[in-house]
Amino acid sequence: MCKRVPAMYACAKFVTSSAVLRGGSRVLARPVSVSIFNRPEASVEQQSLLPVSRSAILSRSIQTSAVSRDIDTAAKFIGAGAATVGVAGSGAGIGTVFGSLIIGYARNPSLKQQLFSYAILGFALSEAMGLFCLMVAFLILFAM
Repeated sequence: MCKRVPAMYACAKFVTSSAVLRGGSRVLARPVSVSIFNRPEASVEQQSLLPVSRSAILSRSIQTSAVSRDIDTAAKFIGAGAATVGVAGSGAGIGTVFGSLIIGYARNPSLKQQLFSYAILGFALSEAMGLFCLMVAFLILFAM
């Protein structure tokens, strides 16, 4: 004896979102008459209303959606942009080091060699920090 699915199920199917139905919510997928009267023979009908098996629901929940991938991509670009700001800071630091070197030459020309060695050390440290920031930006973009 095959029963017809009530007409209210068709309305519930169009009203509810597909994400709720895919998530396995049997409350929204049941016909209204089954929810109100709760007949014992309705349990067989209730199981046949969800055409997707339990394993398909679980495998679908593991997959990432397009929205989630878009958010991840946007987060990558924001993180890489924030890491690239350090390269600009490195450039400002190098400019400050050599600007101070010129001021030091003007004040005391006899310490030319010692000031130059300190300037090279400051340049190397500032450049290393800039390269480190650039490396982190590339790691965020391509390794994650």
